[in-house]
Amino acid sequence: MPEFRTLDDGNFAGKRVLLRVDLNVPVKDGKVTDATRIERVVPTIRELSEDGAKVILLAHFGRPKGEPDPSFSLRPIAPAVEKVLGRRVGFAGDCVGEAARKAVEAMSDGDVLLLENTRFHKGEEKNDPDFARALAENGDIYINDAFSAAHRAHASTEGLAHLLPAFAGRAMQDELEALEKGLGKPAKPVVAIVGGAKVSTKIDLLTNLTHKVDALVIGGGMANTFLAARGTDVGKSLCEHDLAGTAKQIMIEAAEAGCAVILPSDAVVAKEFKAGAASKTVAIDQVPADAMILDVGPKTVEVVNQWIDRA
Repeated sequence: MPEFRTLDDGNFAGKRVLLRVDLNVPVKDGKVTDATRIERVVPTIRELSEDGAKVILLAHFGRPKGEPDPSFSLRPIAPAVEKVLGRRVGFAGDCVGEAARKAVEAMSDGDVLLLENTRFHKGEEKNDPDFARALAENGDIYINDAFSAAHRAHASTEGLAHLLPAFAGRAMQDELEALEKGLGKPAKPVVAIVGGAKVSTKIDLLTNLTHKVDALVIGGGMANTFLAARGTDVGKSLCEHDLAGTAKQIMIEAAEAGCAVILPSDAVVAKEFKAGAASKTVAIDQVPADAMILDVGPKTVEVVNQWIDRA
């Protein structure tokens, strides 16, 4: 893996640090219900703040389609970050322009500021150079600590890295070092577990993994696409049916490379996706037409555990 710079390689005191984090956390009735992602990035925030940096948090939340939408505002997230961090976290009503500039100018060394949702601007997901430059105007240094969003070449995850001195945060460093341990020169057998909703965002990743690992466990919504490509009826489940051909090709390449593809053999299904919905466990070829797959079943868990125990 190519060398990358970490917090150990920079001097951040007195600098405006644009820190990209993943704060796309579950929220109900305006309250964060799971702070795990916040907890993952707090060590980097705290270290930079204690070093005297002006810590400016960049993040996205949901899919607001490139324009401001109050239901996707990061404002309710600031108190949750503040609670985990144990110190005040300011908030600016935009991530660029006058609102962001004034909020950054008002910061003292060690302060933490959360800017509004980067996806409130179309330039974010388009990785627009002008939008990236507008973000960069408020920073001296760029640090990426959002590993879970790093596969997307957006302005705040990729464009900024070309405009400012760039470093990996502690969470990003941990993930990259784990990848090197698992894919650089690993002890065999190697098992990769990949989840998420979409195959379309991970085609290259999945293809590359089939040539590097001994078993590829596919879960989450993307497992449904592979199951459907194999001819299994997945009912109303989240599924990219138009990518059946791609899924088939990945399975063919895996077989040729000697990589076992592990898909669910049983599943927990329900007729609606909501808390408390009635559910049942069925064999994967017995999914009702009016139901959706929401989790793997115990037999699948057992198979995955057996592979993990061997790894």
